[in-house]
Amino acid sequence: MASDRTTARLRRSLDAAGFQSHGWGLGRNGGVRSDTLDRIRNRIDLLAPDEQVTLVGWSLGGLLAREYAKIDPDRVAKVITLGSPFSAHPRANNAWRVYQLIARHRVDAPPIEVRLHEKPPVPTIAFWSPRDGVVAPAAARGQPGEADAHVELSCTHMAFVANPDAIRAIARAIVG
Repeated sequence: MASDRTTARLRRSLDAAGFQSHGWGLGRNGGVRSDTLDRIRNRIDLLAPDEQVTLVGWSLGGLLAREYAKIDPDRVAKVITLGSPFSAHPRANNAWRVYQLIARHRVDAPPIEVRLHEKPPVPTIAFWSPRDGVVAPAAARGQPGEADAHVELSCTHMAFVANPDAIRAIARAIVG
């Protein structure tokens, strides 16, 4: 249920650090729809028609970033996930019931083909926290081969996009 407003502090901080950041521009995230990846492609084409982008996705947004990078890897330089449950069962989090109510489909049966644990063919960095509270740490960290790097933070799930230490770590990952 996050929106661009929810990630505004992260984007303002990244902009202040010299990056050019954009929200996903697709409104409140009400779950995966059959056209979600096409809508992401259209947004990227609009914002950066001739360049690769680094996708930073929080929670479900990270899952969508990873899946998009699998279908259009030439457009993606890197994927950074923030507390995204790409490893383990889709119910390895405390939000799956709410997700199903909002999205109107089972968390393990989205309306697009997904292979959540499969690493995209681009560099990936998985941020995770033992204090997350929503997503199981192992699900956001991943198993060997599911991400290129894993970065442990000490924050809650909601703080991935607001905690100053987390934001600095994300900025380092973008350039690193």
